[in-house]
Amino acid sequence: MMEKINSLSAYFKEYENSIEDPENFWSEIAKTFQWQKTWDNTFSWNFNGPDVKWFENAKLNITENIFERNLHTHSEKTAIIWEPNDPNEKSIHISYKELFEKTCQFSNALEANGIKKGDRIIIYMPMIPEAAIAMLASARIGAVHSVVFAGFSSSALADRINDCQAKMVLTSDGNYRGAKNIEVKAVVDEALEKTNTVGKVIVCKRTGSKVQMKTGRDLWWHDVIKNQSLQHKAASLDSEDLLFILYTSGSTGKPKGVVHTTAGYMVYAQYSFLNVFQYEHDDIYWCTADIGWITGHSYIIYGPLLTGATTIMFEGVPTYPHPGRFWEIVDKYKVNQFYTAPTAIRALQAKGLEPILPYKLDSLKVIGSVGEPINEEAWHWYHDNIGKGNCPLVDTWWQTETGGIMISPLAGITPNKPAHASLPLPGVQPVILDAEGNELKGNNVEGNLCIKFPWPSMIRTTYGDHKRCKDTYFSTYPGTYFTGDGVKRDHDGYLRILGRVDDVMNVSGHRLGTAEVENAINEHSGVIESAVVGYPHEIKGQGIYAYVICSINDQAESDLIKEIIATVSKIIGPIAKPDKVQIVSGLPKTRSGKIMRRILRKVASKDFSNLGDTSTLLNPDVVEEIIEGANI
Repeated sequence: MMEKINSLSAYFKEYENSIEDPENFWSEIAKTFQWQKTWDNTFSWNFNGPDVKWFENAKLNITENIFERNLHTHSEKTAIIWEPNDPNEKSIHISYKELFEKTCQFSNALEANGIKKGDRIIIYMPMIPEAAIAMLASARIGAVHSVVFAGFSSSALADRINDCQAKMVLTSDGNYRGAKNIEVKAVVDEALEKTNTVGKVIVCKRTGSKVQMKTGRDLWWHDVIKNQSLQHKAASLDSEDLLFILYTSGSTGKPKGVVHTTAGYMVYAQYSFLNVFQYEHDDIYWCTADIGWITGHSYIIYGPLLTGATTIMFEGVPTYPHPGRFWEIVDKYKVNQFYTAPTAIRALQAKGLEPILPYKLDSLKVIGSVGEPINEEAWHWYHDNIGKGNCPLVDTWWQTETGGIMISPLAGITPNKPAHASLPLPGVQPVILDAEGNELKGNNVEGNLCIKFPWPSMIRTTYGDHKRCKDTYFSTYPGTYFTGDGVKRDHDGYLRILGRVDDVMNVSGHRLGTAEVENAINEHSGVIESAVVGYPHEIKGQGIYAYVICSINDQAESDLIKEIIATVSKIIGPIAKPDKVQIVSGLPKTRSGKIMRRILRKVASKDFSNLGDTSTLLNPDVVEEIIEGANI
């Protein structure tokens, strides 16, 4: 079994080993897994390609490492606790043996419906156990899953189906989310009008909503699993075979399909989970994310289940039916490790301390933060009121592209410092570069965060467009992976993440490209041009501020703004709705036509102190007009 780091001196020693002899370091960790054939070479890499391979020519199946590797020791242990949206509905406890049988059963159902190794499957489902089973069954037969957050619009869903040429969609009749019942199947039907690769849709009955079932294409989940065997022999996969594609927003309009492969992702998911959260055998672990995001993949499903942990899946939202719901669940299941986003923390902080008072929260041993840098005020509120001042707070930095946590305190081992991600995990080699690509060594420096050496769970490509992968991550600073984040190393050598340095906004922990939102706004017939920037938002971290030039019409401005917001919601999803829309006559542009977003960001952030020299702009007068009309 994999040993975890148990002291600060052990961390420094392990970190040093991982840098001096990475081949032996990762090889020893990988030996704790079950392989159908071991590797010929631990890794090879070239960031110019990029071309990265881990555990070359090994054969394995990640689900054998969740089930066959562990079942002899904990078949009766609870794998997943499912907590429904409505606290009056019964929760479900699924043992490892039951989860194995359900995974095998659905694996057989997928194969019976024409899915084979390498086929892409879209999962567009609520946070119900079937979503986890869908991921595991896909991995078991060697298909490639692409989970799409079930709050995305039909257009966003269609884009993802078309990009990966998916053969099947797995969905539900509806989703419960707080007080809402969302008709998900209707969104899928609409998306499929714009696609031509999907042969089958399997629908899980969740809400009982009336849905249209298309003959020959649509099947009910409960029908397809009928009479299927509870046994299934796992497919043999190469270490670099695709495990999943997860779409993430970039600085250009089209979402990128981030590709993760089997062996390296598996090894790093367990290693990082075990060490960051310091998981013990009988702990109850809860990550509040959705499986539509990488956090749900690595730290609700794969990391915990590979470790043999008990992981909670929560269908609902933090404030329904009351703002103490998170804390009620923590006490109900005696949660030991709790992992959530700064957005949720700030939203609950805004409700005051009263919703926390009825709950003990004395089972908590570790609390964690994910999705964006956590501000100091929220860090202290979370540490003092939820962790009661004695729980280590793991402020984790990582990305969809990294596959797993890269920089974070190890719970109870790394001394905590508010709002600092702190130190890299063993095997992770961060560097700070200035704008010209020079490395800034020593402490008290600030620059661009890059990684100079590969790690097992890193992105391999962007699906169907390898050049885009190179251009986005490996071209800005050749020879390194560029994260797109700014970072500061303080006097203790601790790293503090400063947020995005490119045109990507971090809204409630979700990355949204400015171009993606602008493209959606521009779909409105009355819009000529738009520019979108992020601005500080007390709950979301960053809000979306849109400056919009419209054609002259008689429509009331307030109605026009409502329509623009609705257009974005329809095209991308409610997650991308602008918080503020300002109608303007022009945008500040350089003489070459480039929009000066720096100025727009400052205006949106109410920072008029140093707008720089605006006299060289093509239209300097527009800056004053924008400041006067600013919606702040």
